[in-house]
Amino acid sequence: MSVRLHRRISGEGKPLLLLHGLFGSLENLGGVNQRLQEVRQIHGLDLRNHGRSPHTDSMDYPSMAEDVIAYMDEQGLAKASLLGHSMGGKTAMQVALSYPDRVEKVIVADIAPVTYHPRHDAILEGMKSLDLSAISTRGEADKALQEYVETPEVRMFLLKNLVRVPEEEKADNPNVFRWRLNLPVIEACYQNLADAPEGDGPFDGPVLFIKGADSAYIQRKHRERIDTLFPQARIEEIEGTDHWLHAEKPDEFARLCREFLKG
Repeated sequence: MSVRLHRRISGEGKPLLLLHGLFGSLENLGGVNQRLQEVRQIHGLDLRNHGRSPHTDSMDYPSMAEDVIAYMDEQGLAKASLLGHSMGGKTAMQVALSYPDRVEKVIVADIAPVTYHPRHDAILEGMKSLDLSAISTRGEADKALQEYVETPEVRMFLLKNLVRVPEEEKADNPNVFRWRLNLPVIEACYQNLADAPEGDGPFDGPVLFIKGADSAYIQRKHRERIDTLFPQARIEEIEGTDHWLHAEKPDEFARLCREFLKG
């Protein structure tokens, strides 16, 4: 069953849906949103179990694609373009494979339509290890997470999911903070998120893969699978970027997107 996704709409023109990655929210693509409003009406979405969208007991790409289609139906969007980063990129690919008549163009940021080995075990373990009953400041949470996550920028990104417990919830939850995302279900369904999108395709519409040149998520060996599912796909690289290419070089990323969307 689909869920009603939290959204933020801005700009004018043809619709472009932005789909964030694992542990993220629509805010993570805020820079992309700002830079593309001039060419598209932007629909930033929180995917299920993330951000301000509902929590569910399950999570896989077919279900997440259903959520996106339900959102389009609610908004009266017969067709839209999709831009997704990482997990959001796989969701975008799933929408295109399952509902090709609803998709105009697809932009996939640094992910391939393949199954990956687990890459987030330490992050999941670190987030689970935080004793929220003993944490009263974000600094304390950051310090506790250092044992599992070395990079400060990654910790900062993860801790955006730590939100203050509203006063009206204090009777049921006396802690200062709570996780906004659905950590238990994300962990339980992690293999589903590491898996490839389902379906043999092809989706014959235009697809742009944008790869961080220093990232290993899109490799030469993935090209055959990309071409099978998305025969019109092309791949662009952004030099000097890793997996967070849209945040590391936002102007270059937006330029590639604008040219593709206008083209």
